[in-house]
Amino acid sequence: MKTARTNRTDIKATKFIEGTRAVAPCELKAKSITLYKVTEFYREQITKSGYHDQLKYIVEPSFEEFESPGDLDTSGEHDNTIVPGFQHKYAETGLVLVTDRCASYCRYCFRKRIVGKESEEIATDFAQIAQYIGGHPEITNVLLSGGDPFVLSTAKLDEILDYLLPIPHLDSIRIGTKMVAYEPKRFEDPTLAALFQRIHEAGKAAVIVTHFDHIGEISVDAERNIRSLRALGVQFLNQSVLLAKVNDDPEILAATFAKCHQMGVRPYYLFQGRPVKGGSHFQVPLRRGVEIVHGINQRLSGIHKTFKYIMSHYTGKIEILDLGADGRVYMRYHQNKCSQEIGKVFSRPYLEGACWLDDLPEG
Repeated sequence: MKTARTNRTDIKATKFIEGTRAVAPCELKAKSITLYKVTEFYREQITKSGYHDQLKYIVEPSFEEFESPGDLDTSGEHDNTIVPGFQHKYAETGLVLVTDRCASYCRYCFRKRIVGKESEEIATDFAQIAQYIGGHPEITNVLLSGGDPFVLSTAKLDEILDYLLPIPHLDSIRIGTKMVAYEPKRFEDPTLAALFQRIHEAGKAAVIVTHFDHIGEISVDAERNIRSLRALGVQFLNQSVLLAKVNDDPEILAATFAKCHQMGVRPYYLFQGRPVKGGSHFQVPLRRGVEIVHGINQRLSGIHKTFKYIMSHYTGKIEILDLGADGRVYMRYHQNKCSQEIGKVFSRPYLEGACWLDDLPEG
């Protein structure tokens, strides 16, 4: 079998967690391995946090990425795209991909097919998107995502809002970001106050969904800026991903969620790691995931237990409930494209090592 020839001059010594390896760009592309990119702030934060040995896996490349199988679209985003950059999978929510850039590159990213590339999946025609949303009154909220929307200028975000705020049946605008961890200084921009005021004056809730995976990512700067924005009426939610070698520890996650609550950020989702190509080595077996969630809840008071353990599957958002004494994994559809399925409890036999719904046999 013939293989593509590699230009030997393209091969470069590249640093990985485990050591240096000579690789060519074509090899990195074939394995869906993104380039190393991290802000100076984050590099310094994880070093002084005392958790560098865990947090380095979030941003530093690993040899494991070369042998990490999976897909590049684990949630069926292509199938739910209405127009470029706009997805409508769940009735009440519209998802807009506003950029293909991030401040730093997470090694487990489930959108690595987009991030850091000139992607054709990014929204360009916001008038067309607004027209679609306007014609679908069931859409009550819009989530701006990407990439990270806060790599865009505030002026650009304002332009996007020009199309969304006049839509009467939208009651909230969510913006998903990890910039609060990577570059919290972005939220010291004085023009942001006017942007959020616009959202409020339009009668809609302004919600920032932060992405803190570990208490070591929550800097003094992040907390200060979150508190400042909360004083302006911005609501905060947090989502985390359960990651092997990073935060697969109930004590760490309980401390992370407790700190979020202290800052006024409500823990929202704890995501099961996805089987994404080049990132599936971060997955934690479902048995261990359930044990961790039990351990988190044992360490938190009632007001802190606001998160759901979620598998964002092709068929919908599945809440992982428990592993029963009968050897079955019990789950419930938290969201589903078919509204009749929402809330439905179902189970499958557990197989040791299974990390995803598709790893479990039906029956």
